[in-house]
Amino acid sequence: MDPRIREHAEVIADHSTNIEAGDDVVISLPAVADELAVALHEIVGERGANPVYLNNSGRATRAYLRNSDEFETPDHQLALYEETDVFVIARGGPNVSEEADVAPETNAAYRRAYRPVLDERLEKRWCLTQYPSSGHAQLAGMSTEGYENFVWDAVTLDWEAQKEQQARMVDILDGADEVRIRSGDETDVRMSVAGNETLNDYGEHNLPGGEVFTAPVKDSVEGRVHFDMPLYRKGTEIEDARLEFEDGRVVNHSAERNEDVLTGILETDEGARYLGELGIGMNRSIDQFTYNMLFDEKMGDTVHMAVGNAYPETVGEENDRNESAEHVDMIVDMSEESVIEVDGEVVQRDGTFVFEDGFE
Repeated sequence: MDPRIREHAEVIADHSTNIEAGDDVVISLPAVADELAVALHEIVGERGANPVYLNNSGRATRAYLRNSDEFETPDHQLALYEETDVFVIARGGPNVSEEADVAPETNAAYRRAYRPVLDERLEKRWCLTQYPSSGHAQLAGMSTEGYENFVWDAVTLDWEAQKEQQARMVDILDGADEVRIRSGDETDVRMSVAGNETLNDYGEHNLPGGEVFTAPVKDSVEGRVHFDMPLYRKGTEIEDARLEFEDGRVVNHSAERNEDVLTGILETDEGARYLGELGIGMNRSIDQFTYNMLFDEKMGDTVHMAVGNAYPETVGEENDRNESAEHVDMIVDMSEESVIEVDGEVVQRDGTFVFEDGFE
């Protein structure tokens, strides 16, 4: 076993989920991540916790979705997570486009039925991570070895140092009223964050981490956004998505490629037409686009916005939380002709933060 696999497992167990004696742990990994499963089971055994191992197979999921007409909430799976303390899931597989021929409306119906299970999982100590599979290496345009190095360097970062760097942006957003994002000629959007919480993601839930994020006040988003970096969704690439907001709601949308998939996302439920998250990428070690949102949304010089569900911990007690079966992140490149303003003050220009060298 590559020693970095054991190190990856230790970061999950120690930093991200704090697995302890007596914990009931669900581990859901693709078959290609068998060695990571072995390493996690070693740790679970050493600590006196109790594992349940699930195989997440894109081929099996595709087969189910393409042969089902209606979906019900899987109560047996919900019961499993109700009794779970820790949930670990990893992406990876030989074919990242396995579900590309599942109809968008089928995916939307399944997401609606599955939502109670997702909500229950999010109440636990959980970690979503990546196993460096050949399929994702190919998608990123990298060799298998190069992608392994990229992934394991990213997940074994000095997370305490990353936390301290990101805390400076948290301090700026805490107590703020309005955020405005401008980029090029097509992105100019304002939103209130008043009363909501700003979180510092340094690898606790998403591994790798590397962002600061909050929730917009639901009905406050006004303006237009051109998401100029692609979104890879269930094996389908959405290019140049554009959204226009009024009173928080998406009132117009388009995409240069696979607009029907974007439409399917927005029509999942009413909450899918509102923003659930504003995130600011701050992980400088992720320095290239890989068509994998787990990494791409963390890149420095980017912001991302997610249509759909807002994380409960980001929403203040006096504000309404946007609820949806969807949570779909989309990215804006902020490296050129771009600014982030907080309460009228520029806090990032062309990717450089006000607290970094080179800010002008």
